[in-house]
Amino acid sequence: MVRAVNHQFLKGRRARFLGAAFITWLFLMLATPKISHSPSYHLFADMRNFLGVPSTLNVITNFPFLIVGVLGFVLCLQGNFFVISLRRETWGWAIFYAGITAMAFGSAYYHLKPDDSKVIWDTLPMMIAYSAVFSSLTVERVGARIGLTCLFALLLLAVISTAWESGLQKL
Repeated sequence: MVRAVNHQFLKGRRARFLGAAFITWLFLMLATPKISHSPSYHLFADMRNFLGVPSTLNVITNFPFLIVGVLGFVLCLQGNFFVISLRRETWGWAIFYAGITAMAFGSAYYHLKPDDSKVIWDTLPMMIAYSAVFSSLTVERVGARIGLTCLFALLLLAVISTAWESGLQKL
C-alpha cells in the first residue's frame, strides 16, 4: 500500500517537473529577444562555382548524407540488419535516417544561395535527426513508453523552435 502511494507521488512529481520545464521553455522562447544571424554567417570558405552551380563544393558535400540516410532508412525498415532490442526503438532510428536524408536536400538547397530565409531548410532536418537519436537512446536505456513520448515531444519542440528561430513568429 505504501509502495503504491509512494509510486503515485513520484509519478505526480515527475509530471509536475516536466510541466514546469515546458512552461519555463515556453516563457524563455517568448520573453527573450530573437538573436539574428550576423552578416558573415552565410559566408563560407569556398564560394567557387563549377558548371554553373553556386558554391558547388558546399552543395555536393551533402551527397554522403543522402547515401547514409537512404541506406540507413531502408535497412532500418527491413529490421533485420541492425541489432535493435526493442521494436519501438525502430521508430526513432527510422526518423533519424529520414532526417539525415532530408538534411542532404535541405542543406544543399540552403548552400546554393545562403540567406536567412533558407536557413530553416538546413537546420530543421538536423534538429529532427538529433531529436530522434536522443529519443532512441532514451528508449534503449530508460524505456519504450518514455522514449516514444520523448520522441514526439522533441520533434514538436524541434519544429517549433526552428520555425521561431528562422523568423516565422512574425506570421
